[in-house]
Amino acid sequence: MAELKIVTMSKLKSENVSWLWEPYIPCGKISIIQGDPGEGKTTMALAIAAAVTTSAPLPGNGVHNAPASVIFQTAEDGLADTIKPRLEQLGADCGRVHIIDEGEQALSLSDERIEQAIVKTGAKLFIFDPLQAYLGGADMRSAGGIRPLMKHLVSIAGRTGCAIVIIGHLNKKGGKAQYRGLGSIDIYAAARSVLTIGRVSADENIRAVVHNKSNLAPPGASLSFSLDPVCGFTWQGEYDISIDELLGGKRQPENQFAKARRLIENALRHGAIPAVEIMCMAEEQGISQKTLQRAKASLGVISLKRHGQWFWDILIDAIYSECREDSQDGQDGRVTALAILPGGKEAV
Repeated sequence: MAELKIVTMSKLKSENVSWLWEPYIPCGKISIIQGDPGEGKTTMALAIAAAVTTSAPLPGNGVHNAPASVIFQTAEDGLADTIKPRLEQLGADCGRVHIIDEGEQALSLSDERIEQAIVKTGAKLFIFDPLQAYLGGADMRSAGGIRPLMKHLVSIAGRTGCAIVIIGHLNKKGGKAQYRGLGSIDIYAAARSVLTIGRVSADENIRAVVHNKSNLAPPGASLSFSLDPVCGFTWQGEYDISIDELLGGKRQPENQFAKARRLIENALRHGAIPAVEIMCMAEEQGISQKTLQRAKASLGVISLKRHGQWFWDILIDAIYSECREDSQDGQDGRVTALAILPGGKEAV
């Protein structure tokens, strides 16, 4: 029989929550990324992992932690032909991404190698993809089978300070969001944060992410990302949608950021136009200047000053146009206009 030990709250020192990605993924806790198959859960998780390895910003995260190691444990995709190419495309430092070798023994959530690997690599993020591959034979629908596993994982996260993210699928049943995850409700209960991904836009490449559970802070804004066949994964900013709308499969009207991008693309389709004209069009469509500027930066649009007036244009088209005009003026094809690149840099 265990010896009785009493902990008195007055003797504990209060601590602030530490965040890997505030308020979406806390350090030292379990988080879940869930959604239907093919909706981009793994790609989004890899994008988060890539950002952690390079200290790149994540949406809404103004504070960047130092670059850190990540453990990405997957049972669904090939490491050499799928995971590594995706990480490289996302700009990850692959020298900071690690995998526990399961060649001799399969890994489960109860495995002591999880904590050993976190300590050895100094990982700040551990991702399991997907949950059901790491249950070690336990029935994921049984509270008796799941609770010991989740308790063990919670303990590891707390001791190491590592953010543990579990990727899971949704079941096909209706009802409340907390009952849509596969398996026992104890899985959902153990997580301090849950992010649900779904396809909602008229654009088949856009996914929405809803922060539908947040125990440690107010839920973060719903987000969106693009899975473009050419450009790959790109964060698209905030997206106005609730969890009920997402799970109900309700198609949403185009969000303001996507609307701003479409406006700029259409406006510049045939070449540069005065900036003031685009700003007026945006105002007529209810697009804020802040959103318009974000869309401009995401498209790589530059500002050019011609004859005392500012124009917006695509960089390649703008340089070609300026070279052609200058050549006609006998200036050896030099670009004389000032080009303002994304981030405020100047190109001459």
